[in-house]
Amino acid sequence: MSTRSHERPLEDEIVRDFKVNLSYGKYLHLDEILSAQHPVSEPVHHDELLFILQHQTSELWLKLILHELREVQRRLAADELRPALKGLARVKHIQHCLTEQWSVLATLTPTEYAEFRSFLGTSSGFQSYQYRAIEFTLGNKDRAMLSVFDHDPAAQAMLTEALETPTVYDEFLRLLARRGHEVPATILERDVTEGYQMHPELVPVFVNIYENAGQHWEAYEACEELVDLEENFQYWRFRHLKTVERTIGYKRGTGGSSGVAFLRRALDLTFFPELYAVRTEIGVSGGNDAP
Repeated sequence: MSTRSHERPLEDEIVRDFKVNLSYGKYLHLDEILSAQHPVSEPVHHDELLFILQHQTSELWLKLILHELREVQRRLAADELRPALKGLARVKHIQHCLTEQWSVLATLTPTEYAEFRSFLGTSSGFQSYQYRAIEFTLGNKDRAMLSVFDHDPAAQAMLTEALETPTVYDEFLRLLARRGHEVPATILERDVTEGYQMHPELVPVFVNIYENAGQHWEAYEACEELVDLEENFQYWRFRHLKTVERTIGYKRGTGGSSGVAFLRRALDLTFFPELYAVRTEIGVSGGNDAP
């Protein structure tokens, strides 16, 4: 007969008095977070809570991605490549969380969503200023996007700052130049408020790094980390597209976009074009130092 107890008594040392001590709930402001879900459907539809929480948790993860990418930019500008790579590694794990979240929202059937979609009015994920700030930070900048946030000066200020700040890729290329790589001056001096475009003259720089990886290991590793980050972003975009397609088909988005067609065009966007172009060239020059 088993003598194991199914009870776990509270240990005497466990804190119980929170009149003075800081509690878990107070530290996390759980009263504010857990009371921040306000369904608008009438009568309230059961599945609207899922829809709200999906987007709220996504925004929290986006906040952390922005926090980490800003630190990556700072580290790259200070020639601290190793800590920058650590930051990129964390962002990649956050991206996995964001991508997997789509599987939860995909449990919302078209019939269920249709019962409260009309109550959302013109609100749309297209209006996520944190998402736009991340795209700006990675290189997909579009000044016209600022007009979407004329109603929100704080969000517009955040995006304006991201628009005017060198991207993660800009800072990486500047670091490469400081380390002796022949990055063209026209790229180093480009207008950073413009979206990044492909520069074929940069590809030989990456060919040299990839074909002499042992000599340029940190730069080589950084290139692959950036490719990982972009691939993760594309996986997220694809899962977004497929979840929208599964839930509303080809209806227009609540924010006025064409919906699935608009999201599909985003799959053609790239942050680091030369890091993909270099793959066609690797091995052509006969380098043999890659692992």
